Amino acid sequence: MDFLRPATWEEALAAKAERPGAVPLLGGTDVMVEINLDARRPAALLDLTAVPGLNAWEHAADGRLRVGAGVTYARLIAELGDVLPGLAQAARTVGSPQIRNRGTVAGNLGAASPAGDSHPPLLAGDAVVEAESAARGTRMIPACAFYLGVKRSALAPDELIRAFWAAPASGPQYFSKVGTRNAMVIAVCSFAIALHPRERRVGTGVGSAAPTPRRAQEAERFLAGELDWTGGAPLDARVAARFGELAARAAAPIDDVRGTADYRRHAIAVMARRTLTWAYDDYRKKAAECA
Repeated sequence: MDFLRPATWEEALAAKAERPGAVPLLGGTDVMVEINLDARRPAALLDLTAVPGLNAWEHAADGRLRVGAGVTYARLIAELGDVLPGLAQAARTVGSPQIRNRGTVAGNLGAASPAGDSHPPLLAGDAVVEAESAARGTRMIPACAFYLGVKRSALAPDELIRAFWAAPASGPQYFSKVGTRNAMVIAVCSFAIALHPRERRVGTGVGSAAPTPRRAQEAERFLAGELDWTGGAPLDARVAARFGELAARAAAPIDDVRGTADYRRHAIAVMARRTLTWAYDDYRKKAAECA
């Protein structure tokens, strides 16, 4: 196994073009586990930790946040938790403190596991993945088009993830996850919601309940039309229940060692109702404060 350590982004792109099979390495929290268990033996590792700029984030001119591929979960929680609350909540559930100090959202994206914790809030928040190759330059891939199959993404063999883009939360966001224990666990299933009050729109993300992370689009459309966007009325229990049903309908789970398909559907319905309740309660409180 070769170990490649470019000093610049241009060198990294050139190395990836020359060795498309080289596996990018930043935190290594997924890749090294697979290598240590002999589940994966790539011909080369492409270590990006020395590349300047990947560990930075910024407010772009259009108001969105551009978060570099090297920004860790721990930094995302500490520095961006107030503007990307759904993603920060998901980051808090990732592994242990040691994992959060090394792992990155970009690494989660690169692995493209259906169970990745960052995927549902990225979908709910309309995130966009910035990918680049030496031959074709930069490509912006919406999160909803990024996931193609189990551990398969829209990245071309010669592309690397440079950053992801996400708008600061314009309304309440929540993430919920079910696991076989409370910490350091792969999700049995997960769910994220984001309310976008100015657009009277709802975003969702369903994780670990289909071959890819996905949005519950029918549930989004239903809730956008039924929610009291003035924040004046309590949440209708029938609306919350129907939202949960439609969210569960969006899933296509399987039976495996972590849970059955029926359990996953049930849990998604419950998480959808709960996250909606939390988010709408926050929205009502803010609306009352501004009245």
